[in-house]
Amino acid sequence: MHKITLIKGDGIGPEISDAVVKIIEASKVDIEWDEQTAGLDVIEKEGDPLPKRVIDSIKKNKVALKAPVTTPIGKGFRSVNVRLRKELDLYANVRPAKNIDGIKTPFNNVDLVVVRENTEDVYAGIEEKINDDTMHSIKLITRGASNRIVEYAFEYAKKMGRKTLHCATKANICKLTDGLFLDCAREVAKKYPEIEFREILVDALCMQLVQNPNKFDVLVMPNLYGDIVSDLAAGLIGGLGVAQGANIGRDYAVFEPVHGSAPDIKGRNLANPTALTLCAIQMLNHINEKEAARKIENALFKTIKEGKVLTQDLNGNSSTTQFRDEIIKNLE
Repeated sequence: MHKITLIKGDGIGPEISDAVVKIIEASKVDIEWDEQTAGLDVIEKEGDPLPKRVIDSIKKNKVALKAPVTTPIGKGFRSVNVRLRKELDLYANVRPAKNIDGIKTPFNNVDLVVVRENTEDVYAGIEEKINDDTMHSIKLITRGASNRIVEYAFEYAKKMGRKTLHCATKANICKLTDGLFLDCAREVAKKYPEIEFREILVDALCMQLVQNPNKFDVLVMPNLYGDIVSDLAAGLIGGLGVAQGANIGRDYAVFEPVHGSAPDIKGRNLANPTALTLCAIQMLNHINEKEAARKIENALFKTIKEGKVLTQDLNGNSSTTQFRDEIIKNLE
């Protein structure tokens, strides 16, 4: 039996979590869920959107499946996601973007992976107020963090049979910070001659992704660029509703979708659980439940391809629970 932390989040989080748990149960994987609450609903009760008990649970179980948690924009508490990544040293954010048959997009055969450094850069939120008119944000790039994320990306490419790795930076402008990241990538690349290494500026990458995304395979980059580019990549395959993600560290792994908590449709049984289902498939492969992962993936893709039972964001008119039940019906 596997014991896995389940963070249901807020907004649509509990609804899609319940759907995915039932899908996993139907696949006959033996999992004991250690349910933990986090996010907006927890602040009033415990004074912290990420109580220590949540961190302790993940440290004990090593693996977590996490639904979205709301992050206030421009004010309020610090991102729960950022805190989790920092406290558990989940240094690698891995976001595959691959076309799903049945979802119409401008491009076919998109199959790329964004590997994003997850612990530093301006995204880490190290900021200070100079005065009422001036704010200061620190872009922190270190050799240690840069080396390990590039090594992770190359090892991932090697393991998954990928052939090309692009390193995306703005080293032409941020010569010290991004320059250090690029220098590290160049050095690490020497250890992997079987994988073609290419350099690209992140703005040029964004342009080329919307012109010819099929030319890209594995992409590695600092934190903020990775956040932006992975959302762009999600747009290439149908949007955030079908975008998966994993946060991997040396000791722990947290699997979470890219999309937000969508509080506007909370409790309305309209949410699409596809992204969290894809995260669960990643998680099952991670814990070596590969047969269950294959069955769920096949059932999900069959459901989407048939197009008879789809949520509204996939141009259907079915509810979350109807979509869930159709996936369960299609399990082989």
